Amino acid sequence: MAKNPFLDFDMQAMQKMMGDMKLPAFDWEAIMAANRRNMEAFAQANQLAAEGAQAIIRRQGEILKASMEDANRTMKTMLADGSPEDRIARQTDAIKTAFEQAISNYREMVEMASKSNAEAMTVMSKRVSESLDELKGVLAKTSKK
Repeated sequence: MAKNPFLDFDMQAMQKMMGDMKLPAFDWEAIMAANRRNMEAFAQANQLAAEGAQAIIRRQGEILKASMEDANRTMKTMLADGSPEDRIARQTDAIKTAFEQAISNYREMVEMASKSNAEAMTVMSKRVSESLDELKGVLAKTSKK
């Protein structure tokens, strides 16, 4: 059976070798502070995203309520007396109005989602930039020691 070189490991020799190496001393406090700021930025971005989602859900509820009210009014209008031509004209107008409103509502939802995402991404982009500058500063201090 072949001998496993990993089991025949001289830990004292490894510790001596590591002790003889001149490893840079990192500013662990600065690194931990940067990570704390990263987590704060992440929490802020998540909060913005959650608030945006809540606003969209609220608005969708308002749109649904308004749509139901419009549908009720439209049905009453379409069932009103008149010639077949008048009824077809009212139905056509109702369909056109509903379609235009649906497109308008869709655009509004897209704009709300885009705004919310942009706000969250701005927070994260700013923090990534700051974090890289902080890392550069920590590394510069480390190389001077």
